[in-house]
Amino acid sequence: MIGDVLTSSILFEAIKSKYNNAELHYVINSHTYPVVENNPFIDQFLFVSPDIEKSKSKFYSFLKHIKKEKYDVVIDVYSKTSSNLMTFFSKAKKRISKHKSYTAFLYTNTFREAKQPKTNAGLAVENRLQLLEPLGLSNDTIIKPKIYLTDSEKNNAKAFLTTNGINLSKPLYMISVLGSGASKTYPFEYMASVLKTTVDTKPDSQILFNYIPKQAEDARAIYELCDKHVQDHIFFDVFGKNLRDFLAITSHCDALIGNEGGAVNMAKALNIPTFTIFSPWIIKEAWNMFDDGSNHISVHLNDFKPEHYNSVSHLKELKKNSEALYKEFNPELFEDKLSAFLS
Repeated sequence: MIGDVLTSSILFEAIKSKYNNAELHYVINSHTYPVVENNPFIDQFLFVSPDIEKSKSKFYSFLKHIKKEKYDVVIDVYSKTSSNLMTFFSKAKKRISKHKSYTAFLYTNTFREAKQPKTNAGLAVENRLQLLEPLGLSNDTIIKPKIYLTDSEKNNAKAFLTTNGINLSKPLYMISVLGSGASKTYPFEYMASVLKTTVDTKPDSQILFNYIPKQAEDARAIYELCDKHVQDHIFFDVFGKNLRDFLAITSHCDALIGNEGGAVNMAKALNIPTFTIFSPWIIKEAWNMFDDGSNHISVHLNDFKPEHYNSVSHLKELKKNSEALYKEFNPELFEDKLSAFLS
């Protein structure tokens, strides 16, 4: 996933800080490349394309290619069947991953993920940095994910926005109106209420929706639920046609507001303030990276109604009940927090 690929990119900056002559390769799904494009700490990318994922023979050829590279070290952040096989085929002398009882034999070094964060970087960052301890790197130095846009990309986005009637001297907010799936998407009518609070708090605000063409119908449904005076602030047809366009447009925004997911992580990597609404079944402490109560704020049902979590023992149970839990997560619970953030 995009958020995982972006967050894991911090490992390259950390390694280069100690081993500046090391050659570092990154194995990623091809569609996630835009968030690490131009990263100066990554020397080469190996792409897992949809064709490789669907074909056993092509995946086997990919594994043989990894073996030919003769890597000294393999760090498996993903720790799933596909990356287990990549690690095994690499024959690297040092193989590092998080500890799982049924795959530990494949690795020379494993670690157990922490359950509670030590810093506001969050568990997603802290646990990844643990992977570098076998290389003699301390996990005490926190590194933030970064996205590297060119001046040309930023200038083109600025021209695109102004051509489409955006006044960059007024507040501009990117709204992550949809999550990656139904269980990670704040109810449409509640999102409409969030948009109303945004406009009521900042009457001169300009609002952009983050969606891709295949999500247009759902995005339009949220737009239609908004009051007319809110709709007047939404530039529905102004959106990035691809991921790099979205990043460049977001770099000109005053904040990103909405569903937790890749868009939030990308905004943070661009140093754009964020207000994040977590799905009730996602562990907030894992992905509320760099929350500080002002530039980055996140809200979770557990913050307001912890009684829903007292008897739950597994995330699968929460995910199964996500629709009912979302209904309990009324936007009135955090309306004051959102208004304060916007102000």
